[in-house]
Amino acid sequence: MAQKNEKGVTGSAPVVTEPGRVRNVVLVGHSGAGKTTLVEALLAASGTISRAGAVTEGTTVCDHDPAAVRQQRSVSLACAPLTHRDVKVNLLDTPGYGDFVGELRAGLRAADAALFVVSAVDGMDAATAALWEECAAVDMPRAVAVSRLDHPRADFDEAVALCQRVFGDNVLPLYLPMLGDDGESVAGLMGLITRRVYDYSAGLPPEVREPDPEHLPAIQESRDELIEGIIAESEDETLMDRYLGGEEIDPEVLITDLETAVARGHFYPVVPVCAETGVGLDALLDGLVAAFPSPLEHDLPAVTGVDGSPRPPLTCDPDGPLVAEVVKTTVDRHVGRVSLVRVFSGTLRPDQVIHVSGHGMAERGHPDHDADERVGHVYTPLGATLREVAACVAGDLCAITKSGSAETGDTISAKDDPLLIAPWEMPEPLLPVAIVARSRADEDALARNLSRLVAGDPTLRLERNAETHQLVLWCMGEAHADVVLDRLRGGGVELDTEPVRVPLRETFTAAARGHGRHVKQSGGHGQYAVCDIEVEPLPRGAGFEFVDRVVGGAVPHNYIPSVEKGVRAQMERGLVAGCPVVDLRVTLVDGKAHSVDSSDAAFQTAGALALRDAAEKGQPTLLEPVDEITVRVPDSSVGAVMGDLSGRRGRVLGTEPDPEAEGRTLVRAEVPATELLRYAVELRSMTAGTGTFRREFARHEPMPAHLADQARKESTTH
Repeated sequence: MAQKNEKGVTGSAPVVTEPGRVRNVVLVGHSGAGKTTLVEALLAASGTISRAGAVTEGTTVCDHDPAAVRQQRSVSLACAPLTHRDVKVNLLDTPGYGDFVGELRAGLRAADAALFVVSAVDGMDAATAALWEECAAVDMPRAVAVSRLDHPRADFDEAVALCQRVFGDNVLPLYLPMLGDDGESVAGLMGLITRRVYDYSAGLPPEVREPDPEHLPAIQESRDELIEGIIAESEDETLMDRYLGGEEIDPEVLITDLETAVARGHFYPVVPVCAETGVGLDALLDGLVAAFPSPLEHDLPAVTGVDGSPRPPLTCDPDGPLVAEVVKTTVDRHVGRVSLVRVFSGTLRPDQVIHVSGHGMAERGHPDHDADERVGHVYTPLGATLREVAACVAGDLCAITKSGSAETGDTISAKDDPLLIAPWEMPEPLLPVAIVARSRADEDALARNLSRLVAGDPTLRLERNAETHQLVLWCMGEAHADVVLDRLRGGGVELDTEPVRVPLRETFTAAARGHGRHVKQSGGHGQYAVCDIEVEPLPRGAGFEFVDRVVGGAVPHNYIPSVEKGVRAQMERGLVAGCPVVDLRVTLVDGKAHSVDSSDAAFQTAGALALRDAAEKGQPTLLEPVDEITVRVPDSSVGAVMGDLSGRRGRVLGTEPDPEAEGRTLVRAEVPATELLRYAVELRSMTAGTGTFRREFARHEPMPAHLADQARKESTTH
């Protein structure tokens, strides 16, 4: 893969030696907004590739993953650098579908600014609006590209109005679309600051000319609003008075103030673009380079020593200590493990010895690890193509290959001064999928492939459930699960899925007596043990108690622990459905022993038999786990969510306004875990992708009789 000019790549890899000549821009927006198509058009417009590919044909630079080609949508983060006006722009294309939010989070971590791509046809989804608020919380600079202008139903004005309603103040267009001679197609742009027309009828670069008289009213109206927005953010307090006094403000002054406001995250320009015709591509590139901040202007994540000791804040200095982060890990059949790295400080060079640290992700199946490794080659990635470079300076992105330990979220630092960056926040995977290999050979291949997938995807959690004996993949949703299964099968693993089983418990609902008699004689020493027990149910969560009330030495003292051991073993095996027994007190009240034939093993067997005998009289029942969940939803969805929870045998504990976001509510409830197996999918459907939830175990409760009967029947088939 490396060193090949794939997909029409032209020229050598862009190389920078100073952070000020880098822009790291993440493209976000809902699935179908046109992010990947826009990246492809920008690569072609900048001369990075000879011609733009198409999503429908599977020929784009960013959607090189087989699952993305098959589904015709992005499923993973991709990096596509280009050079414009002697500045390297690292475009980070992210999936728009909610299941792949982990890839989106990685893109946000690696970027210094966000470009929101909003379709002029379909508008935006609620998840995009929520993401805008997240970016606002950390003052990330943002701009908006209104895409798909060539579609017959495109409505630029409505798209801008929608952005202003959802995103708030200071979301203003820098250009207006200009229709062609047919009155329908977009042939150019009308610049509001420059009051010039940019005609793309003959392609890029556009012809620049004076506007026609019929364009002037629309330009002037939108221009006044734009200028007032820019001046309101200006540090020159006299500018507004001069403007209101009728003075013509120099466009260069306006542009400078605009760029400053955008870089600070206070102003959000809107640029109309059409990937198919090239309209606005040069204007967008100019804006990315001029208005978005360089890494020198972006706050860097905090670092500590590997032991947690405090360290001074990082600066984006190529000569500083090496600190970088693995934002994505993939495994390529030809190259092996490929790690996309954002260098925050220092310079990463080939043959350099580095320290790789990964901490804080053990619960996701990523044990803490530290290792020293030697970097082989350093590459600039362009989708799946790797082009070798001499070094990667602070602020830039690169790829390294064949690391033995690097996983997504790991910190790379100098061997003699290992450091650790706090991992970024990742959502909890809440959709379980149980898988089973078809053969012993597939089990070995499955283990190898799973380790690679888990290393690259921190939103995937692997669980080997000791009680149900199932291998469970916890995924973000159905689409995420489909991609994970596709990748496993693509790695040569034959596997099937099966229904996920929730670990249940058994207990007694009434007191009972049990008699255990184990007497055998077959030549030589026989086996002799008799015991009588009383069983009482205990409150939920009380555990197990064993009481000795034997009198007169009916059971010799040295065999009493054997009875308890046998009872405990039977409790682990279960009584009616093969589930562990909990919350009961067992009292040994009587028994018999033989001076020759009694033994530890015999009394263990008798204890187990006694418990089984008591179970036939003590009305054992099944207990199911109940989780306490907190559901975070828009206010408009509260009624539907509460009704749905009641239908899941849930008890709503209460609601309260979400302290972190206006217009959202937290719904707290207790719900049986068996009712939550597909809740991640169904909540997304109920709330148009905006609902999220957290869960944690609360306690076990008795299962309804009809469900308990069903569970008993199912247990006989496993």
